[in-house]
Amino acid sequence: MKKKIYIAGAGGMLGEAFYTVFKEEFELKCTDKDVNENWLDFLDFRDFEKYKEDVHRFQPDYLFHLGAYTDLEYCETHQDDTYLTNTTSVENAVYIANQLNIPILYISTAGIFDGQKEFYDDWDEPNPLGHYARSKYMGERYVREHAKRHIICRAGWMMGGGPKKDKKFINKIIKQLATGTRDLHVVNDKDGTPTYTVDFAKNVKLLFEKEYWGLYNLVCNGETSRREVAEELVNILGLTDEVTFHEVSSDYFKDTYYAPRPTSERLINKKLNLREANLMRDWKVSLKEYVANYYTEYLEENLYSAKDTVSI
Repeated sequence: MKKKIYIAGAGGMLGEAFYTVFKEEFELKCTDKDVNENWLDFLDFRDFEKYKEDVHRFQPDYLFHLGAYTDLEYCETHQDDTYLTNTTSVENAVYIANQLNIPILYISTAGIFDGQKEFYDDWDEPNPLGHYARSKYMGERYVREHAKRHIICRAGWMMGGGPKKDKKFINKIIKQLATGTRDLHVVNDKDGTPTYTVDFAKNVKLLFEKEYWGLYNLVCNGETSRREVAEELVNILGLTDEVTFHEVSSDYFKDTYYAPRPTSERLINKKLNLREANLMRDWKVSLKEYVANYYTEYLEENLYSAKDTVSI
């Protein structure tokens, strides 16, 4: 008999990766309020009674609570909705998992740190700057303090899901390039660590197999910056000779991206390394694979239609 996993908030880029990685070995029940795949069922996990009822009906061996609002500007201007989604629903998930005596997975973020240090390991003390970060950190703390068994994984700059589901940096740059933009304005004052959703899901799977309960930084290997990520992406796409980069400070985008963000979100997978359980690859390797696996068709239709296809 396959073990069963209930995955709440599975409609986004991370849920897609978890479904792909876990579907062969586990029986899955994947839910979201945005039913955008045929393997998804509707559930708004902010409705505690319906959440509890649906999980109890499925009787899973694990509860994965993935969903959250991750648009920092939305979180700054919709605070009640943010805490309802990112914090109180997490408290409900912990209650449900404890009732069923099953482990829970919670996804935290590098954004809970204040950026005053160059790097953060698993034991550094968070100091969230904005409401997104604060809501996520309060969820993390509740899981740590109240779940009987848990795995908490802090992700970095997420990349995954492809054109349909990636709302983050990589997809935004690719879409700019696809519209013909060749002058890219990229900030020079933000450092971090990319996290490829597929590698992330595979590493989470190992942690559950080993029953390595606890809190983990879980990001790609290698330090980087927004500028370097953009340059590497352009190189992978074969557009290095066509694109001009213009370094700007974060103030250049302050009207669009006004929520507070830490200067450094660089994480170190110290605890994974100590447990010899770090499956994460270098971010450049993961980025190249991500583009090849998720964007080939999109790029041929939108970026390379007027020229020879570039091998990626």
